[in-house]
Amino acid sequence: MTIDDAIASLAGADRLLVALDFDGTLSPLVDDPMSARMAPAARDAVDAIASSPDTTVALVSGRSLSDLRVIAEHGDDSILLLAGSHGAEHWTPADGTRHPAAGEPTAAEQAERDRLRAEAEALVAGVPGAWIEPKTFGFAVPSRTVPADERAELHARVDALMAAQAPHWRRRTGHHIVEYAFREEGKDTAIAWLRAHTGATAVLFAGDDVTDEDALGSLGPGDVGVRVGAGETAASVRVAGIPELAEMLVRLAHERTRTRE
Repeated sequence: MTIDDAIASLAGADRLLVALDFDGTLSPLVDDPMSARMAPAARDAVDAIASSPDTTVALVSGRSLSDLRVIAEHGDDSILLLAGSHGAEHWTPADGTRHPAAGEPTAAEQAERDRLRAEAEALVAGVPGAWIEPKTFGFAVPSRTVPADERAELHARVDALMAAQAPHWRRRTGHHIVEYAFREEGKDTAIAWLRAHTGATAVLFAGDDVTDEDALGSLGPGDVGVRVGAGETAASVRVAGIPELAEMLVRLAHERTRTRE
């Protein structure tokens, strides 16, 4: 499918959901995760598509919801929906923040999370540039700032810890990061919830990483998946990077406005 085909397919949808990954899709990848912000062109594109008729925009991220709100500069007056922690946390204008289905982490889950996080921090303490990123339902081991020849050993250490003490946790890999969580939700879960919540008749989802393939692989007829950058993918459309995705979204906004008015 070409970009022109995708825009033509989505422009006339009765109710369109545009769901977008954040890191690497709207924001350049950075060494300090909390310094990530939308590229200016991406911000303009999100504003444009969110203003088009009968369209809802959602950010879908592996980030904890609280962190996603910071980096997305997302206020309580925002019209953007959020799905954090790969879909285990939601934010809507009407409801604010909530955890779906399984609810809040239990005291036992929090205790296990905190204990394992502390043990992982001890394991990586001597590795230059290594640190543990806290998550609502687990933790992550970023390695972007770790010397390339030490990354494999770093992840092997934490993998061994988790295999021995929490083999039931879900392990995910991404761009220079490994994440562990005691919840199973993936971005496919997020898309299913967002589709039902918004009554969408068509979905556009865009992402750049392995974890986005859960969502891309779950899309159905009439939906459009967009892979940002290189990599094996289930997406029907590929764009080179953030500027090209932003251009596609702006074009879709213009065509949707023209078609629906």
